[in-house]
Amino acid sequence: MFIGRERELALLETLHASNKFEYLVLYGRRRIGKTSLLKEFSKEHPVIFYSAQAKNDSLNLADFSKTLQMHFSNSFFGAFADWEASLDYLTSQLSGKRITLIIDEFPFIAEVNQSIKSILQHTIDHSWKEKNLFLILCGSSVSFMENEVMGAKSPLYGRATGNLELIGFDYKESSSFFPKYTNEEKLLSYGILGGIPCYLETFSDESTIERNISKNILRVGSFLKDETQNLLKMELREPSVYNSIFEAIATGSSRLNDIAQKIHEEQTKCSKYIKTLKDMKLVDKVTPCGEKDSSKKTIYQITDNFFLFWYHFIFANKSYYELLGDDEAAQEIHDNLSDYMGHVFEKICTQYLIRLAKQRRLPFVPHTMGRWWGSKPKTRKEDDIDILALDTSGQSAIFCECKYRNKMFGMDQYKDFFNATAIFTEPVNRFYYLFSKSDFTQEVKALAQQDGVKLVGLDDLFLVD
Repeated sequence: MFIGRERELALLETLHASNKFEYLVLYGRRRIGKTSLLKEFSKEHPVIFYSAQAKNDSLNLADFSKTLQMHFSNSFFGAFADWEASLDYLTSQLSGKRITLIIDEFPFIAEVNQSIKSILQHTIDHSWKEKNLFLILCGSSVSFMENEVMGAKSPLYGRATGNLELIGFDYKESSSFFPKYTNEEKLLSYGILGGIPCYLETFSDESTIERNISKNILRVGSFLKDETQNLLKMELREPSVYNSIFEAIATGSSRLNDIAQKIHEEQTKCSKYIKTLKDMKLVDKVTPCGEKDSSKKTIYQITDNFFLFWYHFIFANKSYYELLGDDEAAQEIHDNLSDYMGHVFEKICTQYLIRLAKQRRLPFVPHTMGRWWGSKPKTRKEDDIDILALDTSGQSAIFCECKYRNKMFGMDQYKDFFNATAIFTEPVNRFYYLFSKSDFTQEVKALAQQDGVKLVGLDDLFLVD
């Protein structure tokens, strides 16, 4: 069953319905669901769907030639002499009827044939602009699509009439895959699998979380057992260094210097490798909310939940888990999920606030939002705010504390939270949200009502559209 992507499908439908030349660049990291989206769109429309492969130019050209010829004449009469000839043939077949051409994994063609971008640009400018054609170029190499297809130095620059980066589902969208799960189980599934559709499809809400971990992550031959390693091998030349960086970040080394020391590599080398992981949308650079990107407090975090889960639990423990056996290892992982979920829960709460902001249900629309950390001016002691949101002037602020624990949010945490917010003296308009997996004590509930503090429980997260 195809789940979600209503807005993305609506964009494809809008471009298809325009009855003039449209050119969409669709991109996103591997496994994000690009091909599934295009196939879903294709169910309602006749399309020419060509998926390029990692092989030489002449073989891709032959496959493309066959795809075109089978579509228009239901027979294959041989590969065209070159890409120009194949596109000329397509142009000759364009009449009044709307034609949609999808080239999936376009980088596989363009990386071995640098001229294809210029050939397409010339064809668009001189043959297709007045035609009833909908062209979609799709790719998994995010940096390639952004720089080599849409970038200012690309021959195709300025030709696209639309671009769409497909991103992962948030916690609420991901929960649609598990209608039979409790809300806590839905959050745990998101914490383990993230918002990647094909990862979410591996779990079944007919089984427990620990059974799913055993069967679909730990078991030999399961899709997710070696997924992180397979993906890195597909994309990168030195997966061992990247593995070390992932493990360092997943186990608490978030600053560049700490990462370099932990994996015994130079900072300059680490920085280069981390940039590649950023381009792949697997790692992100984070600065305290309200500070510039050049802040010396910069840290790095793993953005993909499944990668975070895998390197947190499995990477360094593979031999141990094999001795335990899949079921016992899954149970041990499950017993330690609460500690792991702390960072993920902050992400979930941020997504909840984003949903409220889009519905204009926050006190203001945040200009910046994220975690804040730093030292108190008087004591120089380190402190942090789980989520801080600021308006454009900095005069209004939302302060949030997020607790994913198996006990209620109590008065000690309430007082600590307000002590941490006292460092921010500039915001005049101050709003407070507390998030708790395990509800709040009666004392906290009474004081929060008096102080005007919003309390958000686990079930409340699923009441927002």
